Amino acid sequence: MQTKGKVYLIGAGPGDPGLLTLKGARCLGEADVVLYDYLANPALLGHTRPEAEVVYVGKQGDGEHTPQEWITRLLVQRARAGQVVARLKGGDPFVFGRGGEEAEALAKAGIPFEVVPGVTAAVAVPAYAGIPLTHRDCASSVAIVTGTAAADREAPGIAWDKLATAVGTLVVLMPVRRLPEIARRLLAHGQPASTPAALIRWGTKPEQRTLVGTLGDIAQRAAAARIQPPATLVVGEVVRLREMLRWFEEGADYEDGPASG
Repeated sequence: MQTKGKVYLIGAGPGDPGLLTLKGARCLGEADVVLYDYLANPALLGHTRPEAEVVYVGKQGDGEHTPQEWITRLLVQRARAGQVVARLKGGDPFVFGRGGEEAEALAKAGIPFEVVPGVTAAVAVPAYAGIPLTHRDCASSVAIVTGTAAADREAPGIAWDKLATAVGTLVVLMPVRRLPEIARRLLAHGQPASTPAALIRWGTKPEQRTLVGTLGDIAQRAAAARIQPPATLVVGEVVRLREMLRWFEEGADYEDGPASG
């Protein structure tokens, strides 16, 4: 009987390859096979052994799509064949990365696994845009939600009526396709239209761009600028700090100033 392998669920970080953890790099170096996502920087594959098999299993919005069921089945099959499998996922595996689902499947199949946390885009992307999520003067709480749940019907699990005014800073991952609906819900439940907002595309990568406006106009600005995924939305007074703290983009904004109001 062949010895079971093992699966590492590794957070690749949001794009800058320097944000991969040391443990993540070590686990990549141990792998016989690597399954990597669309948002995992391909440069990270340089940490793998030359003989390691590399399999792309990306999901790109409404475009190219690898079924989650196929990915999960492959993880189990390869580990059962005795291989060490590295599942390289953008950001952090347990922050809207479906890592919990994959870990459940591995646990049910009796496959040994480890979770290697990554730097989540929810924190790193605003930081690279010069936006701290908390600040002593204006924000002492943060909420992170997924924009893909903001459909026309009330999204299960997101209490927009409470969320709109409950936290100092709101971070929305994957917001672009639902941006008008997200803004509408927050405005309808009491968030002022003048609240500063920033939409950051390809955060932490050389092509990072930041669009700054207000909750009342960020959807229109994004449409006019033809912003496409991937992007991260930040809503809250902390966005005003960008004018002073911006350090990464060196003036390569879509918008020429901070939110007003």
